[in-house]
Amino acid sequence: MDWLNIAPMVVGVVFIATVGGVAVLRPISKRVGDLLELYARDKHQGVESEVHQMRELLETMNARFQLMEDRQEFTERLLEPGRRKLESRDSDAI
Repeated sequence: MDWLNIAPMVVGVVFIATVGGVAVLRPISKRVGDLLELYARDKHQGVESEVHQMRELLETMNARFQLMEDRQEFTERLLEPGRRKLESRDSDAI
């Protein structure tokens, strides 16, 4: 075999393999890139959705605690005269 004949064959095979690889792999890699972009966007929106849900949950809990606090204050105001009477009876008994 003559080395002068092998070199053009190697260059031709490498050229064909490169062009064929680009022609086959470019659409596949483009599709994979699009899928990764969609996955990242969906994940980002999922995080925003979770943050929004947590914010709503915390606001609901805050409102419920505020309502409980108001009820507690109302109950204490209702019971305050009775406590004063009991305290005055206890202090008179001593």
